[in-house]
Amino acid sequence: MGSLLSLSSTMLYSAFILYLVATFFFGFTIREKHSSSNKRSIAANIGIIVTIVGFVAQVVYFITRWVASGHAPVSNLFEFMTFFGMTIVLAFIIIYFIYRVSVLGLFALPTALIIIAYASMFPTEIAPLVPSLKSHWLYIHVTTVSLGQGILAISFVTGVIYLIKKIDQSVPSKRTTWLEVVLYSLILFVGFVIVTTIFNLMDYQATFEYTERNKAVETEYHLPAIAAPNGGQLVSENVMEPLFEAPAWMHGADAGRKFNTLLWSFISGTILYGLLRLFLRKRIGAALQPILNNSKLDLLDEITYRSVAIGFPVFTLGGLIFAAIWAQEAWGRFWGWDPKEVWALITWFFYAAFLHLRLSRGWHGEKSAWLAVGGFAIIMFNLIAVNLILAGLHSYA
Repeated sequence: MGSLLSLSSTMLYSAFILYLVATFFFGFTIREKHSSSNKRSIAANIGIIVTIVGFVAQVVYFITRWVASGHAPVSNLFEFMTFFGMTIVLAFIIIYFIYRVSVLGLFALPTALIIIAYASMFPTEIAPLVPSLKSHWLYIHVTTVSLGQGILAISFVTGVIYLIKKIDQSVPSKRTTWLEVVLYSLILFVGFVIVTTIFNLMDYQATFEYTERNKAVETEYHLPAIAAPNGGQLVSENVMEPLFEAPAWMHGADAGRKFNTLLWSFISGTILYGLLRLFLRKRIGAALQPILNNSKLDLLDEITYRSVAIGFPVFTLGGLIFAAIWAQEAWGRFWGWDPKEVWALITWFFYAAFLHLRLSRGWHGEKSAWLAVGGFAIIMFNLIAVNLILAGLHSYA
């Protein structure tokens, strides 16, 4: 099993590097205004080939980890997020061959890279499945949900490109502010990956003891403790003392450590965003706008709509229908108002409203782009905040 896990990790790392290389080739097609169209076409072809090779490497990671663990590798936050990144790349490859929009690779691949890098910051060990997960519905439900979300993520990518291209960056406004908030949110992930990597290289560790359900529990922090577990006692020496305790209403396994993770995401990302603003001397959106001069807004709008039109029924199948069947099998009810279930329903209603407003009310262009961005924000809130803060039957994630 050890050799398979080693191969699996190598394949995931190789996929990450290949996606990064492909991003640079897609960037060449955008930035080289004075180069011939033939050179840009060659760069785009190399970019998509490298992307496909990276995707194959990630498929090998997925299969080898499945064989090593004996179950589909989508049972914890690390596994699900890496699979989610893979579905984004798959959706991008398919849509690229339909529309041949090179700028899509310049934004879709970094989105997948951020998600995969973020996933790698969480525990990667293989653990036995809890009883409710020992079912064939694990890979049926979870993989279908992830595929639907991966397709929907492409609508987010094209929505962001549309907004950066369309919104007037010369004067501050509510639109530029909200667009900057979206870009700042992406930078939060990058900042967290950087700071976590630094402390992992330092082998930082702090142990806390606290009581949960009348049992003594230990938890290990691999980032300095800004927020200790509620009622927790630091037992490690020569490490930073926590500034405060996590709120008492936060329950679930390692709630304090997960809350501390979110705090570090905001702190590190905010610092990185501030440094970027100092370096660029302008808003991030304003700095990106010049490279999108050749982007066609009508085509971006069409891709946004098509992504939702395809991703929504796939998400409906996995996130509602398959989820309800598995819930009945595992817990004896189709619906139970678990936080994860509630936010899946909110996601479904939001994208249903997107399609209604698009088809019935004519919400095209900028309105459609904002909705696509908002929908992806709900998806990420469900994946990150709900998993890390809110306790429920899905807290195993």
